[in-house]
Amino acid sequence: MSQAWVEIFMEMLVLERNAAANTIDAYSRDLEDFSDHIKNHQKEFSTVSSDDIGAYVQSLAAQGLASATQARRLSAIKQFFSFLLLEGFRDDDPAMNVDAPKSARRLPKYLSVDEVDNLLSHCAGESVDKLRMSALLQILYATGMRVSELVTLKYPPMAKDENFLLIRGKGDKERLVPLNAPAKDAIAKYVEVRASFLKEDAHSPWLFPSRSREGYLTRQRFGQMLKALAVDAKIEPKRVSPHVLRHAFASHLLANGADLRSLQKMLGHADISTTQIYTHILSERLVSLVKTHHPLATAK
Repeated sequence: MSQAWVEIFMEMLVLERNAAANTIDAYSRDLEDFSDHIKNHQKEFSTVSSDDIGAYVQSLAAQGLASATQARRLSAIKQFFSFLLLEGFRDDDPAMNVDAPKSARRLPKYLSVDEVDNLLSHCAGESVDKLRMSALLQILYATGMRVSELVTLKYPPMAKDENFLLIRGKGDKERLVPLNAPAKDAIAKYVEVRASFLKEDAHSPWLFPSRSREGYLTRQRFGQMLKALAVDAKIEPKRVSPHVLRHAFASHLLANGADLRSLQKMLGHADISTTQIYTHILSERLVSLVKTHHPLATAK
C-alpha cells in the first residue's frame, strides 16, 4: 500500500503540478529513504507519527548530512503527507508540525569579471568545438539560465524579437531573457557549424545536439567541458561549474546597478526570497556608493 501511495503522489506531481523530471527523481529518492527508515522501525506510511518523522530528521543530522539536505527531505515528506490527508488516505497530517533544521546561510560562490573574461578568451577559435563552447558560455553568462535550460534550448532559440532568448524553465514555464551582442554573435557563428554535431542527414530540435541518448549535450558532459576549460585558463577547476556561472551573472548584474525584481525574472525564480541570497552584493555596492559619494565620507 505504501508504495502505491508514493506512485499516486508522483503521478499528481507530474499531471497537476507539471513537476520537472529532476524534481520527481529527488522526491522519489527522498521518500524511498524515509520509507526504508520507518520500515526498520516496523512502521508504515499509514501508522507513522510526528515523533517518527522528527526522529528521522534527527537521524539525518547524526549521519552528518547538511542542513539543506535535511530540509529538502523534510519538505518532500511534508508535501507527501499533506497529499495523503487531502486525498483521504489518512485522517491527519503527522508532518505538519515537524520543524525543519535551521541552516546556516551560505553565500553563493561566483567568479570575478576578469575570471569570466579569461574563460571566454580561451574559447576563442574557429574549430567547431571552440565555436560550440563559446556559444554555450556566452549564453550562460548573458542569461544566467540553469544548465538544464541551457542544454535543452530548442532550435532555433531566438524569440520573435531576436534580442531575446526564449527559455523554458521549471514547471515548463517560459520566460524571455535579453541577449547581449557577444552572445548573439557567438550563437550565429555556432549555428553555421551546428550540423557537425548531427549524424549525417539527421535533424534535431535541439540547439546543442549530440549523439547522447537524450539527443542533446548532457549537463554532465558540459560540466566536464567547463572543467577542462578552467584548466586551460589556469583557474582552479573546482571553482568553475555551470551553477557558479549563473551566480556570476547575477552577482555582476547587481554590482552594476540591476535591481532584485528584474534579476528574479531573468533567473526564473518563483519567489523573490530565493533571489535575496544575492543581497550581500547590493550591500557591498551601497557601502561603496556611500564611501565614494557621501559628502562626509572623506571628511577628516
